[in-house]
Amino acid sequence: MAVAEKEVTGQKSTGLSMDDIHELAQQLRVDSIRCTTAAASGHPTSSMSAADLMAVLLAKYLKYDWSNPKHPNNDHLVFSKGHACPLLYSMFKAAGAITDEELMTLRKFGSRLEGHPNPHVTPFVDVATGSLGQGYPIGVGMALDGKYLDKLPFKVWVVLGDSEVAEGSIWEGCDKASHYKLNNLIALLDMNRLGQRGETDLGWNSAAYAARARAFGCHAIEIDGHDLQEIDQAYQEALAQTDRPTWIIAKTEKGHGVSFLANKEGWHGKALNEDQAKDAIKELGGERHIIVPTLKPEDRQPAQPAEAQALKLPTYELGSKEATRKAYGDALVAVGANRPEVVVLDGEVSNSTHADEFNKAFPDRFFEMYIAEQQLVSAAVGLGVRQKIAYASTFAAFFSRAYDQIRMASISNANIRLSGSHAGVSIGEDGPSQMALEDLAMMRAVCDSTVLYPSDANQTARLVHAMADLPHITYLRTTREKTPILYGPGETFPVGGSKLVKHSDGDQVAVIGAGITLHEAVKAYDRLKADGITIRVIDAYSVKPIDAETLHRAAQDCGGKLVVVEDHWFEGGLGDAVLDAFTGVGETPPTVVKLAVHKMPGSGKPAELLHAAGIDADAIVAAVKSLL
Repeated sequence: MAVAEKEVTGQKSTGLSMDDIHELAQQLRVDSIRCTTAAASGHPTSSMSAADLMAVLLAKYLKYDWSNPKHPNNDHLVFSKGHACPLLYSMFKAAGAITDEELMTLRKFGSRLEGHPNPHVTPFVDVATGSLGQGYPIGVGMALDGKYLDKLPFKVWVVLGDSEVAEGSIWEGCDKASHYKLNNLIALLDMNRLGQRGETDLGWNSAAYAARARAFGCHAIEIDGHDLQEIDQAYQEALAQTDRPTWIIAKTEKGHGVSFLANKEGWHGKALNEDQAKDAIKELGGERHIIVPTLKPEDRQPAQPAEAQALKLPTYELGSKEATRKAYGDALVAVGANRPEVVVLDGEVSNSTHADEFNKAFPDRFFEMYIAEQQLVSAAVGLGVRQKIAYASTFAAFFSRAYDQIRMASISNANIRLSGSHAGVSIGEDGPSQMALEDLAMMRAVCDSTVLYPSDANQTARLVHAMADLPHITYLRTTREKTPILYGPGETFPVGGSKLVKHSDGDQVAVIGAGITLHEAVKAYDRLKADGITIRVIDAYSVKPIDAETLHRAAQDCGGKLVVVEDHWFEGGLGDAVLDAFTGVGETPPTVVKLAVHKMPGSGKPAELLHAAGIDADAIVAAVKSLL
């Protein structure tokens, strides 16, 4: 197999000829075949369709310092169609960022080049993709930072597959990109007609894609995705936009350049065998090893942030009442004044989550995502890529709409802070559609997540501050009702800890609660004490990580009798977190009574619903007595 050695040395975006760029595109196709054949798996044909788009981008437009992937002025290239990563990795090789030898390790155990892009292991990748429909909404977050916060000239280029444009999250992103006039965000739609099992719903109907993009307020350009001149002109037109994002709808062929692959069904996700690869590479003109010096980013400084103020967390008087959701909003203002890199997003419920307090104080660092929870989480991820400390809030129940975004954020190694209000049956009359009853289980299941459930306002303020420096995904569950202030403003609440609210040497049962149910446990304590029964009341405000040491000590001191009470479904919540603390080898678990929601609630007063669910003081008293 002939190997052509060549180095292209154009310094400016106009320094390469179209013949040079054609050769680069052919190399990207060849390398996409070579690495997937070496792996015996992957998506070569999905990579080949976008090779011309990427060759022009890499040779003339992408500004990137490969020696410094975290350069604040680097453009961002997001492969939302993450299965086409053989093309992305082939670009890395063409830029001189990785070797040909490393390219051939695609999909092998221990390789940086995983089967879908992953920033855990590849420094030139910003976010994990592969669950389709997420790259563009994340790009919105990056572009928001460039236009409104750092105020830097970088561009966000997002490669979209035509199949994934069926995802609603794409159109949530398109709507918000237009709303915020993100002219620095450019979508490259690789319209190759063929999905996994056959033709996509729109096939090559570029006019329909363009009409949809325009309907959302975007600038749309329809081109032949294999005509290098048209691609070049489209990029120039996109960069000339001043007040709206651009969609470039490029008609392409899956497997373009190889006669037995081009526009043929049945090749999705299939690597060529060695004989097929040899024939395909020959048809593409053989191997090449072109190195293209990429344009360097501009050397500008981000906009000067506001001066950091001393931290002054809100405080609440012992014996008074306040909702933890209100404390969340108050604390955001204090943390935002102390940390200028804090940004806040909300899903059009900020007057209920109280994120509106931050909006009043720092409107330039608040982004309204409206009723678009997938976009809410995605934008937070994108802002995190740009080193912002992002908090995102909505009703806790509605984070379930964005669970895939949260899951993928974990794979991206993203640091985001989520706050869900209106949790559990205690919200009252709104009924079960608004009651988060699965959120603790959902968030506990996220890799390396932290799950916090404060019981009073001073505790909430401290935890909101702690969240700013916590890694990975952090979730704070807040309560709708005003609840009594249990802790003074000087108390500390380390993540992974708990609080002994009531305890003595003679405790007979330990009752563990958090949030609203902790206050029910305190009521039960007073009633049981009047009957001569002493219980230990533990505030498990850190659901994950759980304070196993305190739980073990309580089990020892209380004769192995524990009651866990939670405003959550029976499965996966605080009760299971407590049980998980007793799963050591050879360990004898204590007797644990789990009080939780077992049947579908309806509307009613909070007290009525807590009683009907069997998670109020009456239920706790009965459970304790049953153990004794």
